[in-house]
Amino acid sequence: MNKEDGVVARIFGVSRHRLTTDGEGVTTLVAFNGCPLRCKYCLNKQSWEPEKGRLYTPELLFEEVKIDQLYFLATHGGITFGGGEPLLQLPFIQAFRNLCGRQWQIVVETSLHVPLATVQAIDPIVDGYIIDIKDMNPEIYEAYTGKANNIVLENLQWLLQNGDPDRIKVRVPHIPEFNTDEDVANSIERLKSMGVMDIDEFHYIIR
Repeated sequence: MNKEDGVVARIFGVSRHRLTTDGEGVTTLVAFNGCPLRCKYCLNKQSWEPEKGRLYTPELLFEEVKIDQLYFLATHGGITFGGGEPLLQLPFIQAFRNLCGRQWQIVVETSLHVPLATVQAIDPIVDGYIIDIKDMNPEIYEAYTGKANNIVLENLQWLLQNGDPDRIKVRVPHIPEFNTDEDVANSIERLKSMGVMDIDEFHYIIR
């Protein structure tokens, strides 16, 4: 792949030497521009701006992050693609995997708010998912994100039925003014009934 093939993406952040926060071992977090959601407390609103960030090819990113290859190999770490919504950049991630090979772990931090075909296409490429589910209640989800959550639940169900649940971590936040402790408990119970085993319950800190 090269720039002439048209595989480029805007990236607004590359954060090195992250330890156990975005996957196993030492990781580098790569934040893509672009997101289908408009979450009220979004921490990365710069991802909403079409021209925000630096334009990368997969080769350019690989050359920048390969400096940490020894850390990745020694700790079973690698790259976590976030954003924004990384699954909107499927061709880029495919091309990057071809460059780094299977030695590096690739994790996507995603809302899963993409077509099912995108999830099916990326599943063989990545090693793990960190899924920000917001809230399982459709009314709460739509009030907070501006979108319906039916596509998210469909994608999550497909992953659980067709992949390895051990590769999936689901994050369930307490969101001030949007959900209650009972809502969070209900979301967790429903996720467990679907087969999710790794659930990260946490609180949004609003400043």
